[in-house]
Amino acid sequence: MNPSASRTDAGFTLIETLIAMLVLAGGFLALAQAFALGLTSISSGTPHLIAREKAAEAIEGIYAARDSQLLDWDDLQNASSGGVFLDDARSLTEAGADSLVNTADDGDIETIAMPGADGELGTEDDEAQPLAQFTREIEITGVSANLRRLRVIIRYQAGGSQEYVLETLISAFA
Repeated sequence: MNPSASRTDAGFTLIETLIAMLVLAGGFLALAQAFALGLTSISSGTPHLIAREKAAEAIEGIYAARDSQLLDWDDLQNASSGGVFLDDARSLTEAGADSLVNTADDGDIETIAMPGADGELGTEDDEAQPLAQFTREIEITGVSANLRRLRVIIRYQAGGSQEYVLETLISAFA
């Protein structure tokens, strides 16, 4: 072999192969992290949907009580301010006779129907699943004489402690 001839060997060196393997391993780790994040998101989807709907239900009930004059303006506030809505977080219970949640006459913890052994919802073997991992807090604070801020906070467990907050304003005028 002539020492002055140029080297024309084809192929990868050991260092090039190791670098390629590191880049590939980094790509696989990123893919695994995205997969894990997707699974977490899927598993918390149903509880998040329940939290969103239960917060909206509470807000709608308060608006309905104002519009139907079931309660007067002074009653539409927290108990610590002389109103009917209990302070602090409470279990997610069914509305009582007043059709409002988080008041003194609330019923049992709410349940949702889950499909039974046949896998179909709305059949005899459906199972009632209590929503015991949820709490609801209604905060009503005055902004002015005829305007209040409604804030409904739903807390639940889904891959850790989660919180959904829905906030709006309500006026004394229907």
